[in-house]
Amino acid sequence: MSATEYDALTALIVVDMQNDFGHPDGSLFVEGGNQLVEPINDEIAAAAQGSAVIVVTQDWHPATTPHFIDDGGVWPTHCVAGTWGAELIDGLDPASRASAVIRKGTKGEDGYSAFSMREPGSDIDIPTGLAGLLRERCIERVVVCGIATDVCVSATALSAAKAGFNTTVLWDSTRPVYADNATTARVLGEFADASVTVVGAPA
Repeated sequence: MSATEYDALTALIVVDMQNDFGHPDGSLFVEGGNQLVEPINDEIAAAAQGSAVIVVTQDWHPATTPHFIDDGGVWPTHCVAGTWGAELIDGLDPASRASAVIRKGTKGEDGYSAFSMREPGSDIDIPTGLAGLLRERCIERVVVCGIATDVCVSATALSAAKAGFNTTVLWDSTRPVYADNATTARVLGEFADASVTVVGAPA
């Protein structure tokens, strides 16, 4: 059952539901990520029924990038373009329904938000084109789910709000890299400051 309602002015953004994040054998497995397929499929079905725009994001890195620990970054190697780890998790149902696929970090950028990327060590945002696509389709509201709550889901939701979209995060359809209370409080605080609505937020 869907956690929210959808219409033609809404976009559902499914963030990084990929093997390296959501499969237990993935190189950067997020605990509980493999439990999200069914609830996110419910959202995809409801979004499609409501004529909403459906957007799927993927990390899509080159084999060598400053984003990775081996090259001076902070993350283990993950979601290398064309590999099993970069593929969407088996059973996820966006392929035939997605209006757009946004691939992040294709040229070695830090690709956290679906709306923008950054060169490692830079503070300059590089747009992905998603905001323009949504505006072309007269989207007013964005709903975000996927992996990880405290990284790419958060970055995407905050970017959506900054771009002027009424933004909702489906908390129960996300999972965090860090599930500690301090991280949860920080993320919820950032959402509150940005007027992001959180459905299913912990008490």
